[in-house]
Amino acid sequence: MEPEMAIADAPETPGIDRELTIAARPETVFAYLVEPDKMVRWMGRTAELDPRPGGLYRIDYNGSDIVRGEFLEVDPPRRVVFSWGWEEPGSSTPPGSSTVEVTLTPVDGGTRLNLRHTGLGADEINGHAVGWDQFLPTLVTVAAEAETA
Repeated sequence: MEPEMAIADAPETPGIDRELTIAARPETVFAYLVEPDKMVRWMGRTAELDPRPGGLYRIDYNGSDIVRGEFLEVDPPRRVVFSWGWEEPGSSTPPGSSTVEVTLTPVDGGTRLNLRHTGLGADEINGHAVGWDQFLPTLVTVAAEAETA
């Protein structure tokens, strides 16, 4: 199944909005958002995740680009919200300064994933959008493969 991605920016709150359909149940997709061994199958090389409100959210992409925040809401298998920012000193998006909301909805043939990333500076939106557009198609693939395994 080819990923379907809709791209839109909500004018009332600048940010990144993505919607895609994954050929897997919400329970399967949710695991790829909160379990470190599954997270690194689609994003990052290492992950430290403690999926509970206040728990650590930390992903090392390549040894120098490391995102850190905390889980704000964890509602399996429907929704996860976490804060987000870069550990690099002087980053214009420091740890915890932006918010990512992911909602999973069952649909025929799988799950609709809606991602909303807000709290980014105007100069950071495009770069983060490129990142989500790079990683989300891999999530579509690995979750669908897990569903059929």
